[in-house]
Amino acid sequence: MRTARARLPPDAPIEWVVADVLHWQPSGRFDVWHDRAAFHFLTEASDQEAYLKVINKALVPGGHAIIGTFALEGPTSCSGLPVARYDAALLSTRLGSGYRLVRSLNHAHRTPRGSVQRFYYGLFQKV
Repeated sequence: MRTARARLPPDAPIEWVVADVLHWQPSGRFDVWHDRAAFHFLTEASDQEAYLKVINKALVPGGHAIIGTFALEGPTSCSGLPVARYDAALLSTRLGSGYRLVRSLNHAHRTPRGSVQRFYYGLFQKV
């Protein structure tokens, strides 16, 4: 976040939030939710449900959620922790009928050590 903040003017209309997403109580509503790689660490259904309750409360109707996860071909663990892997169909199903898939992208990320990790990114609109 520090790098992203440095690229923007100080008066950019962005609210930066660092919190435990499973217990966060949004004080307002947001147009965009950007999850670069948190959701795939939620492997328990109860944690995924808690996340979805927060995102549903936080996003305005018509707002967008950008969610990046490990792809189906991605690693089964990261930093010693198990992960859930997704593609467009699986993540769309998990988000439910309250979200419409706008765009999806598969990406091969090369790590500093030279290995490749497969990611899936989905852009969803809250309906």
